[in-house]
Parts: sequence; structure tokens; C-alpha cells
Amino acid sequence: MTIRIWSKPLLVAALSLLLLSMAACRQAPGPEQPLSTALPADGTVTEDRAGRPKDEPASPPPAAQPSSGEPAGEAVTSVVPAPDAVSKTYKMNKNYDIVPIGPDGNKKVVLLTFDDGPKDKDQLEKLLGALDSHHAKAIFFVNGYRVQKNPELLKLIHERRQTIGNHSWDHIDLKNEPEERVNSQIGDVQHIVKETVGTVPAFFRPPFGSANDYVKKQAAKENLLFMTWSNGSEDWLSTNQKPEGVIKRVLEQLHPGSNILMHELPWTAEALGDLLTELEKRGYSFVDPAQIDTGLEP
Repeated sequence: MTIRIWSKPLLVAALSLLLLSMAACRQAPGPEQPLSTALPADGTVTEDRAGRPKDEPASPPPAAQPSSGEPAGEAVTSVVPAPDAVSKTYKMNKNYDIVPIGPDGNKKVVLLTFDDGPKDKDQLEKLLGALDSHHAKAIFFVNGYRVQKNPELLKLIHERRQTIGNHSWDHIDLKNEPEERVNSQIGDVQHIVKETVGTVPAFFRPPFGSANDYVKKQAAKENLLFMTWSNGSEDWLSTNQKPEGVIKRVLEQLHPGSNILMHELPWTAEALGDLLTELEKRGYSFVDPAQIDTGLEP
């Protein structure tokens, strides 16, 4: 076998060419690589103005929410929706009965009223529950000192869409009081009811049904319809302090247009559901106080 011996100059040249070739291979571009999605070494992410990473697609905006009108993070006080408009189809006559204004109106109706509250939540809840069950409305004639003590109960009456009436501040016989005190006894109730629920009463019933011309004049000055009653349950008498006694007394006096006087008492609250059922069986409907035109003369 023949062995070729390279001369030193040729060997150096060959080695030089080999080294140049290897360097060229290192600098040649390879296939395109995808962009790296790895976070920078310090862990931060570049964000756009909306606070999203720049490579994150924008999400659709959330559905619009109704504004409460209150600053964020604060409790919103519930507001009772304004009652639907009610036609004025009834008026009160001189006997304090409720009668239709038009000749074709339903005469077989009663007006439900409750005096001397608000004073007890359990009793009030029972009364309101019975009224709601029969889709009935009533006037709750309140005393100012009781409203001052139990404002949350007045709010409950208002929230349940019942009507609030004025029954004087102290439940005293106004006929025997000086004019200045009559003014405050009526006017102060108007003020505290407005301050508590945002509306003023439109009906006034004097304690004991006792009044004189000045009391009636002052009630009219406050835009109140003065009334007593035409059907007294006498639920305050010891002989009637049981549910059946209340029902019996009301039915004994029942007539078309009855303006029924009751009180916020435990036996009356217990009796109300059965009383309303019996009235319906006899063909009676319940007048919504909002239907009464308080501007018409009795």
C-alpha cells in the first residue's frame, strides 16, 4: 500500500480550509422558531391600558346593570314603588258611610279601618296578612306618640300598600282642648308620618269620635277628610274580647257602605281573616281608600 505523505505547507492549508468551513456552518440561519411565550426572568407581564396582557384578547364588556343611584359599597334603602293610579269612584256621606259617586257604582261595599296603632308587630303582621289574603285595603289610623316609638311598624304598613290615617298625637278628647293644642295634635302627626314614610295622611278620625267645629276646621286645613264610623266592632269591650265576639258585633250592624271601626288588638287580629271571608260570602267588596274622593263634601 502506498502512503502519501503531505508536506507541511499543504497540511496547514487543508486545516485552514476545514476551520473556515466549520465557522460558516455555525453562522447560517436555521428554521424559523415560534415566539417564546415564557414570562420575563423577573416575572412581570407587559399590560395594555385596560390592564390585560398584550397578547390576551379583549373580552366582551359585561351586561349593563341598572344604576342604584347610590355610591358603590353603600347600602341602598328600599323604596316603595308609587301605587298605581286609582279612579276616585266613592265618597263619604253625612252618616260616614262609603257610597259610589256614580249611579251605577257598586253599593255593597265596606271600608275597613283600624285605630290606635302602630304598637305590636305580631298583631300588625296578622292584620296585614289577612288583608293581603283577601286582596283588601284598609286605613290604619295612627297616633303620633306610637309612631315615634315604633317607626318601623309605620313603614311596614306603608310597604304593604295600606293607607295611613291621622288619629291625633296623644289619643285625647280634642273637643276639650284649646285651639293651639288641637293644631299640634293634628299637625304633628302629619309631620311625623311625612318624615317617616314620605307621604301625609288624607283621612282624620278623632279619638272617641269626639270633636267640635274647630277640630273639623283644623282637619280640613290640613287637607284631611274628617270621619268617625258607621259600624263599630266594639272590640275594646270586655264582652267582645274574643274573635267570635268581634265578628258577631260587626255582622249585627252590617249594611252597604259600612265604615267599620276596629282596633289593633290580639282578638281582632285573630278574627279578621274569618270576618273578611264572611263578608265576601255575603256579597260584599272592600273599598280601597284610594278610591275615596276626599275633596267631595259629605
